[in-house]
Amino acid sequence: LNRGLYELASGAEIVGYFDRVMNQRLLPSGRVSYHPLSNVLEDGSFESLLSGRVTQVTVRRKTVDCTYFSPEVPATHTPHFEVGTGVRLVPPNALPALWQSVERGAPAPRHFVVIGAGKTAMDTCVWLQQCGAPAEAIQWVLPRDSWLFNRVGTQNGPEFFFEAVGGQADQLEAFAKATSVDDLYLRLEACGALMRIDPQRMPQMFHFATLSAGELEVLRQIRDVVRLGHVLALRVDEMVLQQGRMPVAPGTLFVDCTASAVRFKPCAPVFEGRRITPQLLRPPLVTFSAALTAYVEAHYDDPAHQNRLCAPVPFTLALEDYPRTMLVALTNQYHWSRDKALREWMHSSRLDGLAPLVSAVGKDDAEKQAVLTRLREQIGAAAANLPKLVAAAEASAT
Repeated sequence: LNRGLYELASGAEIVGYFDRVMNQRLLPSGRVSYHPLSNVLEDGSFESLLSGRVTQVTVRRKTVDCTYFSPEVPATHTPHFEVGTGVRLVPPNALPALWQSVERGAPAPRHFVVIGAGKTAMDTCVWLQQCGAPAEAIQWVLPRDSWLFNRVGTQNGPEFFFEAVGGQADQLEAFAKATSVDDLYLRLEACGALMRIDPQRMPQMFHFATLSAGELEVLRQIRDVVRLGHVLALRVDEMVLQQGRMPVAPGTLFVDCTASAVRFKPCAPVFEGRRITPQLLRPPLVTFSAALTAYVEAHYDDPAHQNRLCAPVPFTLALEDYPRTMLVALTNQYHWSRDKALREWMHSSRLDGLAPLVSAVGKDDAEKQAVLTRLREQIGAAAANLPKLVAAAEASAT
């Protein structure tokens, strides 16, 4: 489904990477102690989930609070709906172990109901079909349709220069010319940056979910899509939703994909006294934002200047939020471009997807230089139009 694009890391590869970083780099340095399976308490101490032991922490310099926007984890998430007796409900990461419950005598599910509208639900619907479940056996409870990033525009290899850098220019042109929120999303779709599962329906949310064209086609194979709002209750023989009820086939397995990847909170200062609160500085690059925050903390002492370089980008809770998100992101980019040392660090960072592509363009490459010229022109045009688009979005939301 990802054919022709860069390889996606598997879950095992990601876990293995962080395991190597912790055990082969951080712990041997003698500068890090690691306390897994613990909860941070209100006073800054932490409690072991296994022993109940509370450890006091003395902060010598600063606390880095990475919990501010931490996600809900599907495996430990508590559903926001009633679950009746006898209902088989599992988180998505329990699906690969279904064979164990079948071996213990549980009936093998023949019908799956996937609950949720976000990326986790999309991945679950794709995974089920890739593992052999027919599309006819999947019912998708979809409270809202979503706009989706086309993964081809996120590739950062040199062979994708025109899709990535040229795609950025196309998106900026959409922001420069859009006259309303709906017009903006339709322009982004027309240039290939965004996609939607059902071309006949106007999506109601955009949370930066990214899919390949192949994954999109697999999702479109699911015809049994329930659009009756959020689930209120699950029972053995029916689902109760905001806008109606749906019968449930015997032997149905429900998959809860309603855990939120982001806790929607107001933006807070990244640097405030003895606390650093990492947040999104360039959407949707979480790791780049964290690395840039670390660079700024290590190289600048003035908190006002640090916060000027690290203005949090508001996440898109509603469609109308995206213009403001981009306005803050472009303002950040402007401040970064004015700082030579920071600009050079970005150009050498592997976490900045576009900067290495841009800096590698030769002066005699007329075709790519033309793309860069257009990119710079559209940055200025988008920055000029975005305040108007933000005002139109706020009026539309009101």
